[in-house]
Amino acid sequence: MNSFLRYLFSPLAGAALLVGGLSACETTKRGFPEVSSPTTDQDVLNRRKMEATSKQVAEVAEGKIRYIVPREQLSGAFTREFNDGTAIDKTVIRKVQETSKDKAVYYLVGMGLRNGMFRAMALPLQTSSDNSLYLSSNAARYIITGVGCTFCFFNFEKNEIVGTTCEENTGGSRCDLRVEEQNGFFQRR
Repeated sequence: MNSFLRYLFSPLAGAALLVGGLSACETTKRGFPEVSSPTTDQDVLNRRKMEATSKQVAEVAEGKIRYIVPREQLSGAFTREFNDGTAIDKTVIRKVQETSKDKAVYYLVGMGLRNGMFRAMALPLQTSSDNSLYLSSNAARYIITGVGCTFCFFNFEKNEIVGTTCEENTGGSRCDLRVEEQNGFFQRR
């Protein structure tokens, strides 16, 4: 028995036990699923809905804007995006360029009324190398609500929306600006 203990604690036996023990260890990873890997079909669908998507809405050719998505469809999408009874009856794509040296930025703008008050929403568009204009679901929404103001303007600085102006300067009239981080303009179904 004494020789067995000496063998058990010998360096060679320790190495043999270590190698034997390692080969018996499980090397595959098991446990909790990764957060980034969906586990069901519903998880895959939910993940896809959250991914940023882009859709071409127009293109610029010889300085003129040609709509790919019909304006009536854009008006309906703006009305759904407001989701508060605002009826959008006018849509435009506005080019903003502070100086001729600056790169032009385009905004998709919807204008209408809710309970007689002016409402507008602007969404910045992405420009591709072939002058196509795309709306991304990651694009911010700039939302104006007129209070006692019949028409509001977006104010720009360095091609970005920074505020609003009321058309008439009567006491108590104002345009409130709210910015939302994303949009559901062209929702996946």
